[in-house]
Amino acid sequence: MKVTVKIDNRVFEVEIGDLRERPIRAVVDGDEFEVWPEESHSEEHLGEAAVPFIAEALAGEQSTTGERGRTVTAPIPGVILEVRVKEGQSVSLGQELCWIEAMKMKSPIRAHRSGTLQRIHVSAGDHVNHNQILMEFTD
Repeated sequence: MKVTVKIDNRVFEVEIGDLRERPIRAVVDGDEFEVWPEESHSEEHLGEAAVPFIAEALAGEQSTTGERGRTVTAPIPGVILEVRVKEGQSVSLGQELCWIEAMKMKSPIRAHRSGTLQRIHVSAGDHVNHNQILMEFTD
């Protein structure tokens, strides 16, 4: 599937791979990204769910990547619905860390790497801003 994503004044053509695979692979200007959409979407809506995560990656602000790979940041402004991890917990690549609701859409925020969480800055019910640090890894 091909979609057009506009970030600020830049337009990107994005090719999204097989929507049944996890992670979903997306290619933008020759760069490949992995997308972990919410599992409850039907196949016809997976492409739509993947677009915000692809847009974040294109902007260099992928929610699960954060600065230097040490932080997990909010992909968009919203409300934290649930935090599924604790400080000091070891997590695996792709593991759900928390859930965010924005524009009536609930989405998981997943670990971009394996590691140990040093600090969790949010709790359920917290309102967060775009790029706000949610969690930090130890290294």
